[in-house]
Amino acid sequence: MSGALTDIAADKSVRAVVIAANGPAFSAGHDLKELTGRRGDADKGRAYFTQIMTMCSTMMQQIVNLPQPTVAAVQGVATAAGCQLVASCDLAVASAAAKFATPGVDIGLFCSTPMVALSRNVTRKHAMEMLLTGDPVSAEDALRFGLINRVVAVGAERKEAIALAQYVAEKSAHTVKIGKEGFYRQAEMTLAEAYRTVTQIMVDNLLSADAEEGIGAFIEKRDPKWEDR
Repeated sequence: MSGALTDIAADKSVRAVVIAANGPAFSAGHDLKELTGRRGDADKGRAYFTQIMTMCSTMMQQIVNLPQPTVAAVQGVATAAGCQLVASCDLAVASAAAKFATPGVDIGLFCSTPMVALSRNVTRKHAMEMLLTGDPVSAEDALRFGLINRVVAVGAERKEAIALAQYVAEKSAHTVKIGKEGFYRQAEMTLAEAYRTVTQIMVDNLLSADAEEGIGAFIEKRDPKWEDR
């Protein structure tokens, strides 16, 4: 998946990405049997655990740093790193049958890496409830928490996610790219820092060809013709 994201980031013909899964689960997270199997290593698995967690964290950041917007299409359970994957996407559409959980606490392994993405999507109280109880959250509750954007009928989630991605893909790719990057940058800043940063982003955006075209089209009451179309 990391390799696919690397290829997509460099492919200007890709304007939006839908992350979906086959089978009953969206993603159950890490393979616990695989992890347990490395306890027999000389270092009790420390090197392998570090490698796999670092690899996973890097891939999640690739999604956030991807120039194109990402939409998760969640048809089933998304637990632990699977829930982290949903939270890492820019948008998420879920089936009414989908469930979300960070259940590591139940097996003595707190969902610390999923916590990073989760706590940046939902309120602290909701994040802590999911992390401390490990209980599954329904699609409707995930919508209420802010973890996902839409709940649709079972079986309609992929079609809806693709439609949402296509809708966003009709916008200026340049504008979406700088907007997505700016969103995540300012979210980690103080209020004053955020305004200083996005003020410069706004000025640079105003000077771009697509902004000139888009504003002109709005004034002239016509459809814009984006530079990369």
